[in-house]
Amino acid sequence: MNTKNSTAKKVAFLGIMGALAISLSFLESLIPPLPGVPPGAKPGLSNVVTMFLASSSGAGSAFIITILKAAFAGITRGTTAMLMSGAGGVLSTTAALLLLRSKKLKIGYIGIGIICAVCHNLGQLIVACVLSGTWALITGYGPILMLFAVLTGFITGTALRLVIPPLEKIINVYN
Repeated sequence: MNTKNSTAKKVAFLGIMGALAISLSFLESLIPPLPGVPPGAKPGLSNVVTMFLASSSGAGSAFIITILKAAFAGITRGTTAMLMSGAGGVLSTTAALLLLRSKKLKIGYIGIGIICAVCHNLGQLIVACVLSGTWALITGYGPILMLFAVLTGFITGTALRLVIPPLEKIINVYN
């Protein structure tokens, strides 16, 4: 196969993954606030896409989608959302890359999902503290957010475990 065709396939695949991540992010924005759920908290289903890319396509693809998601948040919800999405996404994607590539750690997709969700929420919490100048958010809002991260991480980790086999079949078509 020639290099030009291979590059086109990779760009097409990344476009599909970007569209999927943005679509999932948009669908999550339609979920109304639920009682008992921290304000602004979402399941993080679009993070399944970045975790999958971290495991299958490497850092470049995973970070491209992370930045794309942050830009989408900026366009649709403003600068604060973009900064929070970007910070959470970069920490979460970095964690996914380290955990999914580690030969020594055997924590499984659910464990990875939980750690990535905690990292994502931590990144968002740090941005909230910096923007508000209120570091008390860490002790006041942080524990609730981290508890919610365990739940959402379990969901995204389970989703990742379920979608990895069919997505790996798709990625083999583009490689």
